Amino acid sequence: MSHIHCRFTNCAYICIIIMVFEKVMISKKLMTLGISAAMLSTSMVQLTSCTETQRENPLLQESTLPFGAPDFSVIKPADYLPAFEAAIQQKRDEIAQIVENKDSATFENTILAFEESGKTLDRVSRVFFAIVEADKTDEIGEIEKKVQPMLTDLENEISFNKALFERIRQVYDRDHDSLQGEDQKLLEEIYKDFVRKGALLPDDKMARMKEINLRITDLQTQWGDMLPAATNDAVVWVDKKEELAGLSEADVAQCAKDAESRGGKAPYAIVIVNTTQQPLLASLDNRELRQKIYEASIHRADGTGKYNTFPLVVEIAKLRAEQAEIMGYSNYASYSLEKTMAKTPDNVYAFLKNLIGQYKPKADAETKAIEDYARKTQGADFQLQPYDRFYYSAKMKKELLDISDDEVKPYFNVDSVLINGVFYAANRAYGLTFKERTDIPTYHPDMRVFEVSDKDGKPKALFYCDYFRRPSKRGGAWMDGFQKQSRQREQLPIIFNVCNSAKAPEGQPSLLTWDEVTTMFHEFGHALHGILSDCRYNRLSGTSVARDFVEMPSQFNESFASIPEVFDHYALHYQTGKAMPAELKERMLKSINFQTAYALGENLAATCIDLAWHMLSASDIPTAGKAHEFEMEALRQVGLLDAQIPPRYFTSYFNHVWGGGYAAGYYSYLWTEVLAVNIADVFAQRGALKPETGQEMSVKILSRGNTGDLMQMFTDFTGMKQPDASSLLKARGL
Repeated sequence: MSHIHCRFTNCAYICIIIMVFEKVMISKKLMTLGISAAMLSTSMVQLTSCTETQRENPLLQESTLPFGAPDFSVIKPADYLPAFEAAIQQKRDEIAQIVENKDSATFENTILAFEESGKTLDRVSRVFFAIVEADKTDEIGEIEKKVQPMLTDLENEISFNKALFERIRQVYDRDHDSLQGEDQKLLEEIYKDFVRKGALLPDDKMARMKEINLRITDLQTQWGDMLPAATNDAVVWVDKKEELAGLSEADVAQCAKDAESRGGKAPYAIVIVNTTQQPLLASLDNRELRQKIYEASIHRADGTGKYNTFPLVVEIAKLRAEQAEIMGYSNYASYSLEKTMAKTPDNVYAFLKNLIGQYKPKADAETKAIEDYARKTQGADFQLQPYDRFYYSAKMKKELLDISDDEVKPYFNVDSVLINGVFYAANRAYGLTFKERTDIPTYHPDMRVFEVSDKDGKPKALFYCDYFRRPSKRGGAWMDGFQKQSRQREQLPIIFNVCNSAKAPEGQPSLLTWDEVTTMFHEFGHALHGILSDCRYNRLSGTSVARDFVEMPSQFNESFASIPEVFDHYALHYQTGKAMPAELKERMLKSINFQTAYALGENLAATCIDLAWHMLSASDIPTAGKAHEFEMEALRQVGLLDAQIPPRYFTSYFNHVWGGGYAAGYYSYLWTEVLAVNIADVFAQRGALKPETGQEMSVKILSRGNTGDLMQMFTDFTGMKQPDASSLLKARGL
């Protein structure tokens, strides 16, 4: 989703944030959404082996709050480590009970018992790793360093427990064909997960896989510490307000606020976001400062300064390649893609090659048009640089379409976008209603909580949102959950969205760009996948689908942002409350697809870097000193080495790939965008806000999690046997 990292199309986001059981090793995100079997909200967990002090630990008790929500008013950092220790021991005891059962292995005493094990650990993990990502202090970071090896040890014990796997295999061999529906799917997922992790390996290779899992966990923990630190350290300090010419007063005020929150080394600070390009480059007149910001972004973690992630990258890549080789695959991409819709690297490359061929002429024409425009004022010898592109593109857009972010931002108040836009669309399409709950504690004051009910008023979920950036939060935007939906456990989902928009100074409205608006819709699409889930088993529910399907609901949900009825309902001036004038609205919507080749190109480039690393054998992984040279050559080979359109993420800060669950899977944003565009077309044909259309989408796709064939779900709703990729470039205005 890992969480579901988002978004694909916009430089501030990646989305979703969700792990979908991709990783061979246990990581914080896998624990958050993968190894977690579930959290039971209807029965008190009894930990007979715990001390009295541990019994009083709020993380080891069933919450008394609505939906079993975590009680952040009583949870303290000191609670986490003892909670993990007790919950891990409980999980070990539950696995031992399965293995030591003298009765023949059955679905109930083995498969279902395994699915239901570790509920306390799930609860503790989900809460803890939400904090790690969104509000990480030094204390939390130190706890994480202790917890991660403990979790990996546990995962290794379980994954390579021969007696446990033998019972699972007995049920699979005997009962697979006689089971039906979710029972059969659950058995398949558990059995195949063990096989993919190495349960059939000989002892020596099993031992090596355990070592690799532990080392990757350690490396990813180091990555999780280093990259946010590098990004925070890359802040660009500015001494004089005059240097910020071109920025709006709100942006200047934000720079002052960011400087204050980061120690006040200068009156103003420009904070680096997680992507290569930085949003303020579109407005900043000072070319020297633009260059400084851009270079701070691309060099944040490549060793040019005090941070260098390349040694972590090459070791992770080498270990992944070795994992794949141990499992009998030529490279990690082949191993990873086997369980996706794409299936093989060849299929992914064929998909990308088609897009690159159509994209390249349009990208070259777009670059030439921007440079020609800049030369009108800068002279015939002016050479456009990547840090100039957004600036002159914005000026060109203003001149040709008479539109700018500053003109429309007053209509995109974050509160109106959420209540009158995101929630309104969900109400019209799916019949959901939202009631704010101020009585439920949160982990940060900026967070809000809403109770979600269905069209009949029946409680459906809790939804938390945490939209504003802060130094303790990693970059990007994502969805995750404190609890997944499961009929087996009689538990409803507790879902959250996290973004990184700027929070206005006290007393001023927090206004968004259009990209930030669509990001909120995007992340809520992931949330809907969790909220509308109606599955029996926790392992199969919500967003527990293949990486190249999980981004579809989120990318589809972006389409609601520009539907006229929805747009007019939320695009209200923060002072007057009046809707955006029709003439301004028309200009803005026309501008959405202005010069969109860049957005496609930066993602194609990042996708190809990801694949290039994971197509290598262990012996072919370059050294840390050659890592940048390798990524440049990889781009050259696919025709995407273009200084004007750099990758959305260079290797040294590609968190999706090295810190998250998107290894060999970043292509999924483009892949699922095709699915999303096809589904949006169906909505448009049938009535995008008709309850019948939304109900069908919910029943046939959003409610089903991973309980069936994903392509068949797509076909059941759209009537299409295969996705139509030609719709993608059309939807992007290309």
